[in-house]
Amino acid sequence: MTSSDRVSARFVELLDTRPETLREAAEDFGHLVSAPPLGVLRPRSAAEVRDALAYAGPRGIPVAARAGGHSMYGQGQARGGYVLDLRELSAVGPVAGDRVEVRAGALWRDVLAATLPYGLAPPVLTDYLGAGVGGVLSVGGLGGASHRHGLVADSVLELEVVTGAGEHLVCSPERHGALFHAVLAGLGQVAVIVRATLRLSPAPALVRRYCLYYPDLDAYLADQHLLATDRRFDHLEGQARPAEDTAEDTAGGWTYMVEAVTAHRGPTPPDDEALLGDLSFATAESTDLGYAEFANRVADDEEILRATGEWGHPHPWLNLLLPEDTAASVVTGILADPGFRDLRAGGLVLLYPLLTRTLRAPLFRRPRGEVVHLLALLRTAPPGAADPMVAANRTAYAYARAKGAVAYPANALPMSPADWQEHYGSQWSTLAEAKSVHDPHGILGRGHGLWGPS
Repeated sequence: MTSSDRVSARFVELLDTRPETLREAAEDFGHLVSAPPLGVLRPRSAAEVRDALAYAGPRGIPVAARAGGHSMYGQGQARGGYVLDLRELSAVGPVAGDRVEVRAGALWRDVLAATLPYGLAPPVLTDYLGAGVGGVLSVGGLGGASHRHGLVADSVLELEVVTGAGEHLVCSPERHGALFHAVLAGLGQVAVIVRATLRLSPAPALVRRYCLYYPDLDAYLADQHLLATDRRFDHLEGQARPAEDTAEDTAGGWTYMVEAVTAHRGPTPPDDEALLGDLSFATAESTDLGYAEFANRVADDEEILRATGEWGHPHPWLNLLLPEDTAASVVTGILADPGFRDLRAGGLVLLYPLLTRTLRAPLFRRPRGEVVHLLALLRTAPPGAADPMVAANRTAYAYARAKGAVAYPANALPMSPADWQEHYGSQWSTLAEAKSVHDPHGILGRGHGLWGPS
């Protein structure tokens, strides 16, 4: 038996093909696409990842990597192929100076738990810390500190990957730089992330969280522009919330809430007047919290949704990045669309600013302008009722796209290869070249549909 035969035999022997395993791997957080694989592999090393890709590549068998399983529309699935369940590759550490090594199957809450005892944390964290490290780095990662520090992926110093061609490589901006930049925010198209070295920043012990309420969208966006550009807050997000209906036969309007957080620096608390005195909000609230409590604030919501069963319902989410000059019209138009009426009764609408100059990963697409706004429409559908919501997402995307918006690609949104080419624009050829070099058999990332149906 040749060495290649031995690798193939070992790989096939490690595959889990039990029906219950395949059913679990056929689903994701979106619960909108069911794509049963042939088997699931739980690699314990980069060598086992390499063996899997070396086996699947020449045979043209699709491969998808997953840890948290939080894709929305089958992006982390491998219909008729193999799923690499990376949860065995979840070690975090060591923390050395201002950096930490993290295996791709770790969750962000694991990363924070390992770094906080050193008084450190990643510069940017997503709101939900139950997502896997590799998945977030593959889409880029946005959070409340993005207006200051960019993407979650922008804090990566080095990657250990296995390419679709079965090459096991370590890459950084200085070493295999083209591959490094094709992996970060590259939607898993060229390689499976095994390990990442992340830059860390000092983490405060305490923070003050302000909630500032605005009845007017224009005033809200103006203050968000000011806060993003002068960077007075460490964390800056915001929401659109339903206003009380003015009559029984009307859908009512919307109010807007800035969520702004600053660290307690030194023995004195933050100066509220200095931070808020030039803003035009109508009312305000503030709360002092431990940093760990604030960073994990979504955990309580998750626990409630799991208890009610809603966590397992379909999630037809839509995330868009809007140019500032059309943000008000796009937000107003989408929130008035009957296809999104359910947002008034449930769900969550995030609306907050980003600075394009801080978003550095080359493949991360952004609209024109210095300031752009994330509009995230986060809905839960009753079982069997998701298809009209996905169709509404597609209509909203076309409407926003015509006004200069781009998708933040963590969506329940059908996208054709032509849509993806338009999305990437001048960077499409860069991604296509990286794909041809590092995934010549085209086995990775098929769930996104960049090159045709999966």
